[in-house]
Amino acid sequence: MGKVKTVRKMTEGNIVWHILAYAVPMIFGNILQLTYNAVDSIIIGKCLGEGSLAAVSSANPVMTIMILGASGMGVGGSVLISRFYGASKMEKVKREFSTIVIFGVFFSLIIFLLGAILSGPILRAMHTPEEIMDLAQLYLRIILVGFLFSFQFNMISSAMRGMGDSSTPVFFLGISCVINVLLDLLLVAGLHMGVAGAGLATCFAEAISVICCVVYIYRKEPALSLRKHEWQLDRGLLKETLAIGSLSALQGAAQPIGKVIIQSVINARGIVAIGAFNAVCRLDDFACIPTQSIGSAIMTCTAQNRGAGNEERVKASLSQGLKVNLGYFPIICSLTLLFRYPFMRLLTPKGSTEMIAMGAAYLAVKAWFFLLPCITNSIQGFFRGVAKMNIVLLCTVIQISIRTVLVSILVPKIGITGEAYACLIGWVTMAVFEYTYYFYYRRK
Repeated sequence: MGKVKTVRKMTEGNIVWHILAYAVPMIFGNILQLTYNAVDSIIIGKCLGEGSLAAVSSANPVMTIMILGASGMGVGGSVLISRFYGASKMEKVKREFSTIVIFGVFFSLIIFLLGAILSGPILRAMHTPEEIMDLAQLYLRIILVGFLFSFQFNMISSAMRGMGDSSTPVFFLGISCVINVLLDLLLVAGLHMGVAGAGLATCFAEAISVICCVVYIYRKEPALSLRKHEWQLDRGLLKETLAIGSLSALQGAAQPIGKVIIQSVINARGIVAIGAFNAVCRLDDFACIPTQSIGSAIMTCTAQNRGAGNEERVKASLSQGLKVNLGYFPIICSLTLLFRYPFMRLLTPKGSTEMIAMGAAYLAVKAWFFLLPCITNSIQGFFRGVAKMNIVLLCTVIQISIRTVLVSILVPKIGITGEAYACLIGWVTMAVFEYTYYFYYRRK
């Protein structure tokens, strides 16, 4: 099969078109991932019961933290590859790609070995009930094998996105998700292999996604298809990648930590509040996917043009990307207001009138506040593109800290809608800090 150009050169042409063409595949991919996670839980819950579902749920936070580490490393690699590609330094593109892949192999092996040894103590530290401890430990050890593949998928897909190709990783992610669901049905529902079957299905699907990426690169993408003599670990590039990636991983971890505290406040309100809040959180995840994907597009466009030394297009990457994000706001606001009751009925038990009303009231308020993530995700994409991850981390910590404190004050007084107002104040504070620093950065 002949080699074809799949990358997107964002240093020339219409910036809005580049951002849309980059973001749309990512949006579909992330929605697909969320949908798959829901289907996976349904299969395990329906076929294996509450105990097995709880065991899998207990192990998932451990994997979430590890995936955050892989994603952070991927952001570091993506930013540098974008910069080198924008500057037409193809030798450095290959060297950075080689560096992150080699590092990824050794790093994921270390995590796998540590996880396999410490899986029991980790789960006990998380207060996993003893009656599901064996199942949770079995699932975690199996899923750690899959981490060897998922880490590499993150590295390779980040490299592709750094060169402007966001659609190919999504295509392979889709293949992986379909295989995972089919294997869940075969191993869990058909062969009754329990949580081990669910873990094996995930591992196999992740291995397939990596194999597809590698085959694709060597057949279609010469810029990343390394030969034997090109495989080398550049310590200087690794240091720079880790400097960006570690801050990105910390920034990604700040939100889940804050949400654990917020969930504990919601839990004190009772079962109805818990059910309503969990339902609206699912909509919140879906609603924010496009703004995050557009932010990633801004990051890549900014980094490529920074590498090319085109400062005007660097600034335009933010301004044009912000317009795209703001254009999304009336869409998600209208859909949330129009369909809040059907959505709540879909995700709550039949006849849960109070839960539906509580969630719908929350969404009637939160719908108007989705304007803020459109603004903050845009500027965060810009800061990632210019490797100012310290600003992104600082502002995220400020936002989640304010939100957590206000939730503990507002929710006991006005119910879960207080969490929506806490989000608003946290997002506004974040936006003020970020854009104040942006204008300072531009002057400097």
